[in-house]
Amino acid sequence: MQLACLLAVMLVSGIAELVSLTAVLPFLAVLSDPSGLFKFQIVGSLSAFLGINSAEDLVIPFTLLFAIASVLSAGIRLLNLWLNARLAAAIGSDLSCEAYKRTLYQPYLVHQQRNSSTVIANATTEIAATVLSLNGLLQLCTSAIVSIGLLIALLVIDLPVALTVAILFGGAYALMAVFSKRRLSTNGNKIVIASDRRLRALQEGLGAIRDVLIDGSQSTYLDVYRSADFSQRQFQAKNQLLGAFPKYVLECLGLIALALLGGVFLRSKGNELSVIPLLGALALGAQRLLPALQQIYSSWSTLKACHTAMESVLGMLKQPMPTSLRKPIPLALKNEIIFKNLSFRYSLNSPLVLDDFNLRISAGERIGLIGITGSGKSTVLDLLMALLEPTSGSLLVDGQNIYKPTQPQRPQDWRASIAHVPQSIYLADCSIAENIAFGVPFELIDIDRVKNAADKAQISKFIESGENGYRALVGERGVRLSGGQRQRIGIARALYKKSTVLVLDEATSALDGETEKSVIEAIDALGKNLTVIMIAHRLSTLANCDRVICLEKGRIISDGPPSNVLPQKL
Repeated sequence: MQLACLLAVMLVSGIAELVSLTAVLPFLAVLSDPSGLFKFQIVGSLSAFLGINSAEDLVIPFTLLFAIASVLSAGIRLLNLWLNARLAAAIGSDLSCEAYKRTLYQPYLVHQQRNSSTVIANATTEIAATVLSLNGLLQLCTSAIVSIGLLIALLVIDLPVALTVAILFGGAYALMAVFSKRRLSTNGNKIVIASDRRLRALQEGLGAIRDVLIDGSQSTYLDVYRSADFSQRQFQAKNQLLGAFPKYVLECLGLIALALLGGVFLRSKGNELSVIPLLGALALGAQRLLPALQQIYSSWSTLKACHTAMESVLGMLKQPMPTSLRKPIPLALKNEIIFKNLSFRYSLNSPLVLDDFNLRISAGERIGLIGITGSGKSTVLDLLMALLEPTSGSLLVDGQNIYKPTQPQRPQDWRASIAHVPQSIYLADCSIAENIAFGVPFELIDIDRVKNAADKAQISKFIESGENGYRALVGERGVRLSGGQRQRIGIARALYKKSTVLVLDEATSALDGETEKSVIEAIDALGKNLTVIMIAHRLSTLANCDRVICLEKGRIISDGPPSNVLPQKL
């Protein structure tokens, strides 16, 4: 609907330009030779109807007619410009939201294999460039229609001159387009690469700011940022020049052509009074036609320069989406989880991380996983949480295969029943309550449930002793909290979820021994309705587990009570 309305306004804009330009001819004629207009029958009939008896009385009506035509033409052009920007912004918002949506719904393995700075650059800089291109495309269409209207008016005024102007200026812009095409595309590609490098330097420098300050390595990150930023802005400046320089060249050419036309008209027509209206109309036509042609060229150059950015955005929009986007229904664990002959590798050419892996976990058990780095502990957890899909074999929950082709929503349903506490807790720059009830809209947060979870995570006393309590802000990534406090908020977040499975991946590593003991006791007190699987390098953390499983090179080498397994590793 918006597009149809815009196209209609574009057509009206072209017609308005045609009318306003053709209106200038009688206006200039009445200024230079009013009596000459009475020779035209239509002017004589109209003058008699309006009661105009002298040629001088024609000046005011024709001036008003010309002024009204000019105002209407300008108003329609402004309306068209506003509609162009509005539609491009609306389409850009839709593209941005759709790209972000598709990115969020990608499998965990995809997120592991790509750099977040590239994703952020695509979702911000490249989307902005695409919106600029869309706006340029709409302006190109508008300018093309306006140019056609102006050219028709010039053809009506003087056919040979109009054809000469069209061939001269149109050909000049075509030659410049051929000349700059390759450079615009190359520069656009380099802008995208530099933008990605700049954002990566920004993320890495700020993300590791403590180490940067300690090491005094500010200059290293600044040099990378400066190099990328300078390159990006230089290539942007080159593309701006390539898009704008024809305007100045052809303005000069147009003035020269106008002077030559004046001389030709005077020699051929011999009457300067008849030449002035014609020359004035052609001058005004050229004055309007040149900006329209320049807008066409400039919009085309924007499209060429942003081609790489648009390809990046299209790549994001082509990301596959799940077949169903319904709200997940938690698949509560009732009996057991079984890894059945499960194997996994991260890519076709990489070695197997798990090979024919078999494990049974009963509901309500406390399971500890140990093993050296690279033994497969984290991969087992990722498979358990359905973040990774097995290369072969099955993950069964209460006898149901989580990855059943006819039940594509089942992995998400299973994840909805799991609470996960990683070693590094992500905290949003909002209140403590919002971080504990992570992902829940503020107005839907159950504050009593938040307090209960905080109490079990041994963090409630600290929160409630603060001035703002649960409304206190944690700062970006929890910068205002200690490592142990962040860890306990992460545990409270998991407990708030009231899941049937709790996964702790080095979740207590930042806690002191006494606090860790209290947290583990609080988790144990939740009863056998909660199944807990934990990884810990501090082996004392696993002392109260029902079973401890030791992994080596993706295989189970020991499985039994802590008293049988842990002493071998102490």
